[in-house]
Amino acid sequence: MARVNADAWVPEEYGSEVLTRVMRNSAIEATARRYAMQSDVINVPRIGAATTQVTAKGGAYVDDNPTLDEVTLTARKFTNAITIAEEDLEDALANIVSAHQAEWAVSYATHLDNAALGATGAENGGTVPFTSVYKSAPAGNKIATAGAVTYSDLSDVFGLVEAGAYWNDADAVVIAHPKFKSVFRGILDTNNRPIFVEGLNGTPSTLFGYAVNFSYGAIVSATASSAPGGAGGVAGTAGNPLLVVGNRQHLLLGVRNGPESVLSYEVGARTDEPLLKMRARRAFAVGRAEAFGILEVTTA
Repeated sequence: MARVNADAWVPEEYGSEVLTRVMRNSAIEATARRYAMQSDVINVPRIGAATTQVTAKGGAYVDDNPTLDEVTLTARKFTNAITIAEEDLEDALANIVSAHQAEWAVSYATHLDNAALGATGAENGGTVPFTSVYKSAPAGNKIATAGAVTYSDLSDVFGLVEAGAYWNDADAVVIAHPKFKSVFRGILDTNNRPIFVEGLNGTPSTLFGYAVNFSYGAIVSATASSAPGGAGGVAGTAGNPLLVVGNRQHLLLGVRNGPESVLSYEVGARTDEPLLKMRARRAFAVGRAEAFGILEVTTA
């Protein structure tokens, strides 16, 4: 492999292995409403519900004053840096840079999702980059199983939001930790039909007829992590897995830049060890917390 000395960050374009892995593994990147950010902070307008009146012929219109406020999106930077021996660049059979980039993409996807979905701490811009859906959702919109997941648990969490003012079948989003897969497969409805249908040949899996996205980040974690519920940098199931149901229009994802990377020899000027740096700057906020229902698997 030829020596590379990049002096600028190279953005990942659609079709790249990095972006493909990000979109495949991050439910937030794949489903959230995206906002292009020209600075590190933007304010998204949020308007309250309007009402209607029946007015008699010739009657006066009644004023309505829906609340108008805003949701703030603040970009946070997800990064990693890996020192690579030049010999590995020259001698490795595999493209070592691409391999590191692909692994970073999977970790970034989990980290972003965990920050947006399952982090329980107060937002601090660091270990808790955003206020998560779990943190935002009202107590009445959360169901804890206290043991094995049942048909009623799943139906009830959908019912929490389907009957609400923010539900829309066209914008329905369902995100679950992969641990739910084995649960879904074993549950039938009252007519002995499976409630979960696994997708084939690129078609999405569905739960109660709604497309379902799986993410290792959908798990309760005190702080956001690229390996929540796990150890050794590998995501696991030590925390409480989550099923999140709601309206994707109220998952607000700010995109400042990235994923992008740079390979530079400047840091290792005295050695044959260039530095590979990767980053993505993202912001996240919940539009309306009432738009989401959460099922949390807890022990009996």
